[in-house]
Amino acid sequence: MALNFTDFGAGAISPLREMGAYEALWDEKGATFKTISEKFSAAPGAVPSDFVPAPKAIEYADFVMKRFQNAMIKSFGIRVHGAGEYPEKLRDAVYPIELLYYQGWWDLVQSRSVAVVGTRKPTKEGLARTRKLVRHLVEDEFTIVSGLAMGIDTEAHTTAINANGRTIAVIGTPLTHNYPKENADLQRLIAEKFLLISQVPLRRYENQDYRSNRTFFPERNITMSALTEATIIVEAGETSGTLIQARAALKQGRKLFILDSCFQNKTLTWPQKYAEQGAIRVKDYNDIKQHLSTKTD
Repeated sequence: MALNFTDFGAGAISPLREMGAYEALWDEKGATFKTISEKFSAAPGAVPSDFVPAPKAIEYADFVMKRFQNAMIKSFGIRVHGAGEYPEKLRDAVYPIELLYYQGWWDLVQSRSVAVVGTRKPTKEGLARTRKLVRHLVEDEFTIVSGLAMGIDTEAHTTAINANGRTIAVIGTPLTHNYPKENADLQRLIAEKFLLISQVPLRRYENQDYRSNRTFFPERNITMSALTEATIIVEAGETSGTLIQARAALKQGRKLFILDSCFQNKTLTWPQKYAEQGAIRVKDYNDIKQHLSTKTD
């Protein structure tokens, strides 16, 4: 199995051991992104293997490798905080993650990117607005980031691809799983041609039920926000998980754009709430563009 582990430099760490140690940390009772983040905050400069004995780390790494092999994943990589090309902008999250799994074109992480997100049950108008926005963003050479969910997310990814643009999917499952199942082909395409990212520990995910695994989806929204310079909300209900990303963007100092159509829906209270906290109300791409960074060489 070919692994993209070659860019950690001079054998400073063992990617296999770090991966196994990260998985082992997640297998500890009560482990969450918060508890793991606090563990590392208390030990600046530490990597996962500093907390896990080598034999245990290798045991967990072997488990993960077998799962990847069974899932016919022939190539994947990891990024560890403190080693290799870990994206430092992730440290803006309240509980920054220590390890990422990925497939595909890692350099896309360094490109100018914007997250386009919204409801899983969009209106026809919402889908049309998504397509129009994404085409403009692609024309201005932004990478489109979304969460591979049904609805707005899927429309954002597919529009970027059809417009010959770039896209990154941050998923709420391990790389070995597809959710929703309807997007399995799209997930494979993004993994092969673009960039697929997961922060979800595989063994923990497989050892607990689907209700507990739901908590990984909000966390991926926080990562999506940290990876990008801005988030655009196309449509979202009052209890939408998209609002988790809205809160994260504001906390992380990222720009948050909310389409004017959300404000016009009088049944919603969240648009005005986030506008009062610093979100930017926009009618079209021209409104968004003036707040985004200019192209750099």
